[in-house]
Amino acid sequence: MTVSEISVLLNARVLTKNTNTNKEVLTACGSDMMSDVLAFAKTQCVLLTGLCNPQVIRTAEMMDIVCIVFVRGKTPDDAMISMAEEMDIPILITQHRMFESCGLLYANGLRGGANDV
Repeated sequence: MTVSEISVLLNARVLTKNTNTNKEVLTACGSDMMSDVLAFAKTQCVLLTGLCNPQVIRTAEMMDIVCIVFVRGKTPDDAMISMAEEMDIPILITQHRMFESCGLLYANGLRGGANDV
């Protein structure tokens, strides 16, 4: 699944400009706790979160996260968007809640990682 396909599934808006939305996403991680993201995010991951602060962008960079989806209509400020653009990390926002967003991605084939059945 690509970032573009995720944006369609979640009816999400891409906030970053000139970031690659054709990147392949293999797994998903939904969390508002960045310590859990550090512990459980897998390869080529999309991060779904309602936490809207610069630490999310820094964590995404450190974990090589493909893109970030802010749920519940949370909107990052311009500084966060600029930081993500510099790191080529697409930022999407959706009005869906975390549970719905994860469920939509799961129902369309995206899983949490290698340990999922």
